[in-house]
Amino acid sequence: MATRFGLSLPVVQQIPGRSGAWEAAAGADAILATVVAAERLGFSHVSACDHVAIPQTAAAGTVWYDAAVTLAFVASATRHIRLLSHVVVLPYRHPLLIAKMFATLDRLSNGRVILGAGVGHLQSEFRALAVRFEDRGAIGDEYLQAIQAAWESAAASFSGRFVAFHNVSVAPRPHQQPRPPIWVGGNSARRAGRFGDGWIPWSIGPGEFATLAANARQARAARGRREVPFECVAPLAVGLDDTAAEISARVATWLEAGATWFHVGSAHRSLEHLLERMAAFADACRLESPA
Repeated sequence: MATRFGLSLPVVQQIPGRSGAWEAAAGADAILATVVAAERLGFSHVSACDHVAIPQTAAAGTVWYDAAVTLAFVASATRHIRLLSHVVVLPYRHPLLIAKMFATLDRLSNGRVILGAGVGHLQSEFRALAVRFEDRGAIGDEYLQAIQAAWESAAASFSGRFVAFHNVSVAPRPHQQPRPPIWVGGNSARRAGRFGDGWIPWSIGPGEFATLAANARQARAARGRREVPFECVAPLAVGLDDTAAEISARVATWLEAGATWFHVGSAHRSLEHLLERMAAFADACRLESPA
């Protein structure tokens, strides 16, 4: 199978010191230009992240477009590219609500959803939403199972410490059967192996990635979960001056560490420059346009 590369949409998450200055004044046109170019160039997915109520003092900034709404918006302008939430914070919403939102998106996009989900990290945001920060791991584990139950059965039931439901239906049903893939974000690789179909780490190097990817696959095998391939998504940073040879060498290093998919962050100065960098990357990695 060909190596697959995706990227975050610009504008939708504006982190001080990391986002381009141009993004503050940009909007829908820039987002659409990026996703249309990404699909044409052969990128495999685009993503949007998730924060609901960030305090004004947070280093992450306060502009974060809603992931489900943003991905639905770009879905209407594309036909092939996958739609990844990178990542939905599970404890912020009831799992049936998450299941409903992304099942609807999967149905409307003809089966292009990948649910990226994590347990969160911003303690002040948990306080604002009245969710116990200390319970986030246990909540996340339960919600991952509850979402799968809601997707896999038309009459779903689940009973846990934090959520319970009996004989309920989440419809429309997902287009992908038995359900869309779930990639678990963060560096708890064992959670990804136990409850997910893929793993999206954060701020990690190839050495640690290799160890944790092996842990994830071991956890998955221990639960007998082999129904779909398990994806390990490498964070691939591309600098302004990186050559095609340097990019190829970096990709090879990640592949040796066990990566099966890549999430690309490309430095850029403007929308036009971003589109140029995407085209150069697609050429360097020999991406193919969808049929």
